[in-house]
Amino acid sequence: MNYNERYIELNSCFRQGEDCHLEETGIDIRFFRFHSLSSDGRGGTLNNADNNISENFSFEYPVFTPSGKPKQEEAILLLHGLNERNWNKYLTWAEFLSNNTGKPVILFPIAFHINRAPVTWSNPRSLISLLNFRKEKYTGDRTISYANVALSERISQNPERFYLSGRQTWADLTVLFEEIKTGRHPLFKEGTNIDIFAYSIGAFLSQVALMANQKGLFSDSRLFMFCGGSIFRSMSGISRSILDKPAFEELQQYYIYIFGNEAWPVWERDNAFNAFLQMISPERFRSEREKFFTRLKEKIRGIALSNDLVIPYHGVLEALGRKTAESAIQLLDFPFPYTHENPFPHNSKDTTSVNNAFTHVFSRAAEFLVVK
Repeated sequence: MNYNERYIELNSCFRQGEDCHLEETGIDIRFFRFHSLSSDGRGGTLNNADNNISENFSFEYPVFTPSGKPKQEEAILLLHGLNERNWNKYLTWAEFLSNNTGKPVILFPIAFHINRAPVTWSNPRSLISLLNFRKEKYTGDRTISYANVALSERISQNPERFYLSGRQTWADLTVLFEEIKTGRHPLFKEGTNIDIFAYSIGAFLSQVALMANQKGLFSDSRLFMFCGGSIFRSMSGISRSILDKPAFEELQQYYIYIFGNEAWPVWERDNAFNAFLQMISPERFRSEREKFFTRLKEKIRGIALSNDLVIPYHGVLEALGRKTAESAIQLLDFPFPYTHENPFPHNSKDTTSVNNAFTHVFSRAAEFLVVK
């Protein structure tokens, strides 16, 4: 497969909400409607200001599935990174995984991301005044951009949104898993097994979901992490594609020093809260966290990249424990310029190296995820 060419081809034929068939691989892209439920802000998912964002509650998600097959009994959930506004870079990932495992791949959007966000959040014309406001407030900060300004301002106003949106997504995935496993999803048989391919913050969300294991729905899931798996404190989300510097510093300040230490009860202390708390700082709950990942080490694999500045490998060591991380996570480097946000630059002149890197990463993922 020529990665660059396939990237362009898939993005030219993919349309949100429109089913289509991919002749080259015999894969169908099908869309399914999902309705997300809010709950109270204390233990739940949303604050009042976000309850009016209708796109976040009713949306469609795509599934890449082998064409012509009856109801499936295996599935792969693909989770994306922070501040994504479209599925562009994930289309080749999903097609490769589905084609090489024979399993449907579900692309599920995190709350307030992709098509769960108002289009104005990714429209430069709509963002001019907000961009100018942040540039005036933080004079000379070159990390502020059109791409990150909407999320940065939301986090600056209310850093709790990071937990709340993750929590809503976790609740959504619980509903989705239950729907699939009970046979109520039109694509899957009752008892379907669901594994996870998770990138970046999607890996963090997956780790929390496996720890919390709501209703035992994640007990049989295996997890492959790509550019993900770090403890929160060691992440560095300062990027013109993710968060500007003031917003990320606000985020870290809140979760490292305030979250969970409030003088009054703010959050419901349930399994999801406890799992999230275990993933914040390496020193806190280290024994419990490392014991958990040691128990799961045969169900976890992944690839980290040497030049990944957002999710550094040392943060993965801190999260999983050195022994488990070294046995489960492979550290790679590529012979071409890449970033965490763009690990396979589709406009690279070194097409052979990009092809080889992409094939190596996703062949390893498919090999792990194909085993029942």
